[in-house]
Amino acid sequence: MFTHSIRRRLVIGSAALTAAALALGGCGRSNDTKESGSQATTTVSQGPATGNLTVWAMGTEGENLPKLMEQFKQANPGVNVTVTPIPWDAAHNKFTTAITANTLPDAAMVGTTWMGEFADLGALDPTPQGFDNSGFYPGALDTTKVGGTQYGVPWYVETRLVFYRKDLAAKAGFSTPPTDWDGLKAMAKAMKDKAGAKYGINLQPGGDGSWQTVMPFAWSAGANITDDSQKQFTFDTPEMQEGLKYYQSFFTEKLAGTDLPPNQTEAQFVNGQVPMFISGPWMAGSVAKVGGDAIKPNIGVFQIPKNKTSTSFVGGSDFVVFKASKNKDSAWKLVKWLSDPKTQAAWFKLSSDLPAVKSAWQDPSIASDPLLPVFGKQLEDAKAPPAIVNWEQVAKAFDTEVEKMAKSGQSPADTAKAIQTKASQIGTGGS
Repeated sequence: MFTHSIRRRLVIGSAALTAAALALGGCGRSNDTKESGSQATTTVSQGPATGNLTVWAMGTEGENLPKLMEQFKQANPGVNVTVTPIPWDAAHNKFTTAITANTLPDAAMVGTTWMGEFADLGALDPTPQGFDNSGFYPGALDTTKVGGTQYGVPWYVETRLVFYRKDLAAKAGFSTPPTDWDGLKAMAKAMKDKAGAKYGINLQPGGDGSWQTVMPFAWSAGANITDDSQKQFTFDTPEMQEGLKYYQSFFTEKLAGTDLPPNQTEAQFVNGQVPMFISGPWMAGSVAKVGGDAIKPNIGVFQIPKNKTSTSFVGGSDFVVFKASKNKDSAWKLVKWLSDPKTQAAWFKLSSDLPAVKSAWQDPSIASDPLLPVFGKQLEDAKAPPAIVNWEQVAKAFDTEVEKMAKSGQSPADTAKAIQTKASQIGTGGS
């Protein structure tokens, strides 16, 4: 789910690690579908962009994008770009109102969980020929695909890793982080038994956005959210139950707690009470802010442990052109420029948003960071929920049932069945 409500600028090592707190997280289309997401038959003309372009962007991106547009205008002196910053909490309503009133901008940043809805409303222009899709992280590219058609391109990304205290891991007997489910469980137990932690790991016991922590384990067990057609939900499967059972086991074995106070993840990591958690890149700087320089060398990250796969969640935002644009050709030239590796690296330096284009990660500002390359590696195996109209309603139902499982002992089988029932009642939505 992508609630788009806050944004935190946080620093660790040489990089400012920022992410739109996407409910965190946002996201869009999953590898649950096998559809290729074809580009349109139209092409973008040669030559520079010209004329007037209006662009909407949310949060910190909306504040920083005008600075990047100065570079675009230098390369395209005949174009004028007007960027309108929009608060995240007002953005969805502003977009839907503009769709109804036909007052959309030429192009915009769009949260990936909105892609299915906006495409279903007929607002998005299909991506023209000429974009190198092979350069994007696959999970991020999937967020642009709705019903077999590609709309826009991925703009920036984030994913989830396991954060851990390297010094306490060593005390617990681990010189290297675990790579599989058994290893993660063993480390969590050792953190508690040997390193003095109250709980081995902080896992969200349900509540808003908990699906983003649970689904990596379900995906890694082979589960999917929908079938290939994205018309039928597939929550009630042995694979989903396997992921849920593993997640629940941390609570039943007292390796994770349901009684942890809210908004204390960083403090409890720093004081050693809960020396592991799963989150995105922004948390590195948040921990460093709480713990100071002393904690930085002891912040470690590792990929989601492997079962059948080692699959995490991918979040971020896409950049689209609207069908009603009167300057589509120049709008697509802007989108193409934004997806150029050099532009992606420049945007990272300006905003700290992680690039959706893989080659941009070779830039020294990213490659030399002590933690970021691990996020880049995880992005090679990361999924988002399918781009369906009703996903956010389904996600809320998922979160509610996970809370029953973690706090009240509801069985994984009953949890999977309840999610399936509620999701089927909600439906995928759309025309």
